[in-house]
Amino acid sequence: MKNLNPPGWKRPSGYSNGIAAEGRFVFVAGMVGWSAEEKFETGDFVEQFRKALQNTVAVLKEGNAKPEHICRMTMYFTDKREYLERLDEVGQAYRDVIGKNFPAMAAVQVVALMEDEAKVEIETTAIVPV
Repeated sequence: MKNLNPPGWKRPSGYSNGIAAEGRFVFVAGMVGWSAEEKFETGDFVEQFRKALQNTVAVLKEGNAKPEHICRMTMYFTDKREYLERLDEVGQAYRDVIGKNFPAMAAVQVVALMEDEAKVEIETTAIVPV
C-alpha cells in the first residue's frame, strides 16, 4: 500500500488523504462496541471505540487480513464533541489495537446508530496483497 499525501499539503494527523493498493479486498461491516454475544459491557465512549476496533480485527482475521491491510475506515459517532474532547484517548486506543497504520478515514456525526446503546460504529476496507 502507498499513502497518497500530495506534496505541499499539510501532513494529516492519524490518517492518510488516500491509499493506493492492489490485492484481495476484505470488507468489514459496521462494527459497534459490543461483545460477541451482542451485549454492551460499557457505555464509555473510548471503551466502545476500542471494542469496535477489536471486533474489526476479529473479522479481518477471518478473512486472513491484518490491521496493516486496512486501507479505509469510516467512523460514525453520535457525539462529535465527546470524540474531540477524548481524542488523545481515542488515538491511544487506535494505536493499541490497529498499530501505526493510518488509512484513508472519514469521521461523521450521526443522530443515532441502529443499536441504541452504541456511541460509535466503524466500517472498514482492507486489501491483502496477493
